[in-house]
Amino acid sequence: MRLIKKAIALEYGKNRAPIVTAKGEEEAALELIAQAREYGVYVTEDPKLLALLSRLKVDQEIPAELFTAVSVILSWVYWLKGMRPGDETSPAGTDADSQASTQGMPTEAAAMFDELSSGLEGLDGFASPGTP
Repeated sequence: MRLIKKAIALEYGKNRAPIVTAKGEEEAALELIAQAREYGVYVTEDPKLLALLSRLKVDQEIPAELFTAVSVILSWVYWLKGMRPGDETSPAGTDADSQASTQGMPTEAAAMFDELSSGLEGLDGFASPGTP
């Protein structure tokens, strides 16, 4: 049995919930991954999550059932970048407080993000970005 290479792109920050922005198989998947890496977009492999996200259409929000799985990945990415959801929509040089940065997020997603991202600092070898 031949495995098919697949890729799904998600966008979050400007949206109420993460949405599927692109999908591809085989060559299209490889191109999507190459472009993501070229632009510094975090790429991860999760076959189970990929199978679930593959059922969605482009421009479709992820369902609430996938918030936890996607929040884990997004929390890691935001944490690595020293950001919170909403920071990318704030004007440069302004300090948006925690409440404003999660405004518009579904309550469950905002709570999961806060719980997951705060838990990263408790792990051995992990500190806030920019901390020695």
